[in-house]
Amino acid sequence: DGTDIRDYELHELRLQIGLVLQDVFLFSGSIRNNITLYNPGITDEKIWEAIRLVGAERFIERLPGGLNYEVMERGSTLSAGQRQIISFIRVMVYDPKILILDEATSSIDSETEELIQQATEKLMKGRTSIVIAHRLSTIQHADTIFVLDKGEIIESGSHDELLRKDGMYSKLSSLQYAVAKE
Repeated sequence: DGTDIRDYELHELRLQIGLVLQDVFLFSGSIRNNITLYNPGITDEKIWEAIRLVGAERFIERLPGGLNYEVMERGSTLSAGQRQIISFIRVMVYDPKILILDEATSSIDSETEELIQQATEKLMKGRTSIVIAHRLSTIQHADTIFVLDKGEIIESGSHDELLRKDGMYSKLSSLQYAVAKE
């Protein structure tokens, strides 16, 4: 927002960045504490607002105890998709200006894929978002897509521009579309 990143205190800068990883870390404790990270300033009202925004009301309400459901270490009693949904809710309650999604949809079951796709769209609205993905469906609506090969940017542009270039992105798109049809 026009401020040099070096002018921020590191703690304040970190509060502006939300991160959703492929491998979600959950700890032993309640769903509530896994969402708030023990921040007493985050109310249940704020949590439920984030849950509704993500579209996860049914998931949370079905858990025995709802927000009080006790998660086992690393979320072992939850599916990969459910852990990912909790991660999205966690990011939403902190409302960061910058969002980083690192393969956030790669290890989810098909049942929760649509929910997470919708949550991703809602999360990205009004934020600077960096999305790292192999699934092209995750990034096809981005303003600018950078295609990397061996750590180098080899193409950039919108989804349509990259398809017209007939380069690596176009080839990857064709491969993924062919696999999806099978």
